[in-house]
Amino acid sequence: MAQIQESPAVTLDDVLAELLERRQEFRDQRYVSRDFVDRLKAAGVYRSATPERFGGRPLPPAEFLRTVERISVVDGSTGWVASFGSALVYLAALPVETQAELYADGPDVCFAGGLFPVQRAEPTASGFLVDGRWKFASGCMGADVLGVGIPGDDTTDGKPRTALLRPEQVEIVQEWDVVGMKGTGSFDLVVDKVEVPREWTFIRGGEPTIDEPLYRYPTLAYASQVLAVVGAGVARAALDFATEVGSGRSGVTGAPKLADRAYYRTGLAEAEATMRSARAYFYEVTDEAWQTVLDGDPVAPHQNAHLRLASTHLAKTAAETVNRVIGLSGTGAIATDHPLQWLLGDALVPQQHAFLGPAMYDAAGAVLMGHPPTVPGFQ
Repeated sequence: MAQIQESPAVTLDDVLAELLERRQEFRDQRYVSRDFVDRLKAAGVYRSATPERFGGRPLPPAEFLRTVERISVVDGSTGWVASFGSALVYLAALPVETQAELYADGPDVCFAGGLFPVQRAEPTASGFLVDGRWKFASGCMGADVLGVGIPGDDTTDGKPRTALLRPEQVEIVQEWDVVGMKGTGSFDLVVDKVEVPREWTFIRGGEPTIDEPLYRYPTLAYASQVLAVVGAGVARAALDFATEVGSGRSGVTGAPKLADRAYYRTGLAEAEATMRSARAYFYEVTDEAWQTVLDGDPVAPHQNAHLRLASTHLAKTAAETVNRVIGLSGTGAIATDHPLQWLLGDALVPQQHAFLGPAMYDAAGAVLMGHPPTVPGFQ
């Protein structure tokens, strides 16, 4: 089974140990520092979706997802930023010549995008004059290339384009005041009348120009998966915290320690079983879809529906798990500096994402019953 290709000097374990020491720094400054993004690159995260022909080491989706999950156990924000190592599957829809230029300096490319709201771009002789402001560009402070959303046209079936720019062409406005994923640096991008050549634009989920297995895996489903699995990592951190703390601390009233209370043991066991069940479904359908790709067949609509459904369910279950742990943890958990409050905010974010909202249950159910999806861009 493929593994992330690590530099001999930098292992993922090394990176996680450093992250444990620096996660408060990222939270306080509201973004993951560029030097730490470089550490993630050295551990192979940002070549996990780069085409092999350009020096990448594209991973099977489940392997990359487990890596993001491990990072997210330590810090959800950094897991969220690392998850966009998968976003290079979008860029596989660029012309091959554009990709060759993109990877000219090496396969470790960090892409970040503020795709919405889609802003009007005046067509030019060679491309588009891009002008406007976009939100939620997670990881933009460490990005090598940035994307912004512009309208589509008859050639894109009305689907919006993403225009690629270099960081020096973009102003980053550090507007990000939230209760969860505080360190993702999901800032605004401002572009002032920059002409972007047509060949440096693509349709998200568009037909790839690179024929390698990873780019035949459903792009938008993968985009939802990498975000959902961040929630799974955060929930695992909450469960591990509850197990450790419950085993060793008595209540402030002198009551028995939490592990000696039947409601705590029962509640924690139920939360563990529920979370593991959602996670097992998530990885089961991932492996099934990937095997279909390896067999040379297209991923069927019902398989795509399961990928989207499992992702939505995982994000929802993860948030519920952290809430369940807080409910079991007594009055100590209400303190603003309590570790579970950090995890509660982080767990909230994946389930609020447009890719993982409650409408996805309806869309998946429609497809599984033989009807068209009820959500645009579901497939």
